[in-house]
Amino acid sequence: MGDVDGQFLAVFQKIAALHSKNNFSFALIVGNLFASPGSTTDEDSRNIQKLINGEIRIPLPTYFVLGTQELPTLVVKKLDESEGELCENVFFLGKRAIFKTSQGIRIVSLGGSRISNQTEHEKTDKHLPFYSDNDANILRGANSAHILVTSQWPDGIHNGSKVDLDTGHTLESQTCVAELCTALKPRYHFSTSPLTFYEREPFYHDRSADQSETFHITRFISLGSFTSPNKAKWIYAFSLDPTASPPISLPAAVTSSPFPTSSRKRSSQPDQNPIRFSTEGRYSRSSDHRPRKRKRPEPLTQEECFFCLSNSDLATHLITSIGNETYLTTAKGPLSTGDTFPSLGFPGHILIIPFSHSPTLSLISDAESRANTIREMHRYRDSMNSMLMSKSSQVLGTVTWEVSRLAGFHTHWQWLPAPLSLIRKGLVEAAFKVEAENLKYPCFTGPKPTPKSPEPSEDDSSDFFRVMIWNPQDGSDAEMRLLLDPSFKFDIQFGRRVMAKLLELEGRADWHDCWQSHEDEAADADEFKRIFKEFDFSLEE
Repeated sequence: MGDVDGQFLAVFQKIAALHSKNNFSFALIVGNLFASPGSTTDEDSRNIQKLINGEIRIPLPTYFVLGTQELPTLVVKKLDESEGELCENVFFLGKRAIFKTSQGIRIVSLGGSRISNQTEHEKTDKHLPFYSDNDANILRGANSAHILVTSQWPDGIHNGSKVDLDTGHTLESQTCVAELCTALKPRYHFSTSPLTFYEREPFYHDRSADQSETFHITRFISLGSFTSPNKAKWIYAFSLDPTASPPISLPAAVTSSPFPTSSRKRSSQPDQNPIRFSTEGRYSRSSDHRPRKRKRPEPLTQEECFFCLSNSDLATHLITSIGNETYLTTAKGPLSTGDTFPSLGFPGHILIIPFSHSPTLSLISDAESRANTIREMHRYRDSMNSMLMSKSSQVLGTVTWEVSRLAGFHTHWQWLPAPLSLIRKGLVEAAFKVEAENLKYPCFTGPKPTPKSPEPSEDDSSDFFRVMIWNPQDGSDAEMRLLLDPSFKFDIQFGRRVMAKLLELEGRADWHDCWQSHEDEAADADEFKRIFKEFDFSLEE
């Protein structure tokens, strides 16, 4: 659906009637669901409250994106309170989102209008209808999409087309949207043009070397507004099989890509797929029942998990060492930079990742593999601590954190240097305890000596967040634990946010805002490998 412009009472009635005959899997609103706040009437406000209160029936999961207009205050308040669930069967995808439906359909959306200079407020407010080039670049890290939704058109979309383009008004198009479409190669790319409906001929993307026998074909469709005076088509029904392979021959009436060569060349960008970590996207398990609030996501397969070596999209240029049971990578969007710890010469934010695709170490099924994995993770951590002691002359200690949850996806440790002065004064411990108190989390236990047993203890059988703090001056290694209770929502980026405040790097608390080019990521990984080489036990075995 295109722009609804606040007429959702009539629109949802029409959708209900169509759904009763067609049994759709879900509905997707790609334009403005609500009227502009400046033109909202008292009746509009009453209808919004009815929608929020669940007094308006929506018969199927319906997702709406951020369009070109600000959301009403009532809506923003509700979304903040309910993690994006506006009411039964209506969910907000966000400004910059990657989302996977229960049918396996991946949707990527970029809402709002492009601006060149974002203020800090605009960067952090996911409800404001603006995006930056960086937002578009981050979404390119999704690598692929079945459906792409953008508020603005891709620049050059009409090139090579014979379909008349008469919008009746000026439409803004953006090069970064064209580049996003080229990078993701979606099967459908939806946008809006309020006064008219436009469907371009399908076009194929340049074939990459590893897919030389297939063609990725995109259909660009721009929907009109429900309130359009010239009755432009505002609704579009289609079927999509996410398991279908790209064709090996071109269907009739398909053109080459309309985008300039510069847009077709995929520049360096994030490889990490944000669908796993996105706070603005979410999973839906079933289209036949109401998606429940805070529903646990479906487990990722090893092919989908970007921590699994079997994933063809694994960011291999980040890998710095491979052991027998675990491996090291530099962090995607590292918290620290090359300037944070000048004595190191590289950011220093490292991940220790088990080969086993398990949400916790205690759930690794094979007992021998589990013991060897735990032992090797500690060995990697000890080796990096030794490297740090040699490189920084005991000026730096380390903080390592772990989120262990049965509903997680692939457990790992995050290792980060920290000034020894903060560790010696107990400021690291205090920072975690104070932040937990501020968020009304349970109290931490410890500190106590970090256990290095190759077998999980009884404490490891429940969900927990753990911090391990190493002091090179006295050789102490202590841990604190926070038991994770299902009754509260735990922020999986808690460890990073605490360390960002402690290191005065709050502008880098969100890894999405710390995008690096492929070349810079590779350079950081290479520099770490060079320095770690004499301490890397994997090179001896």
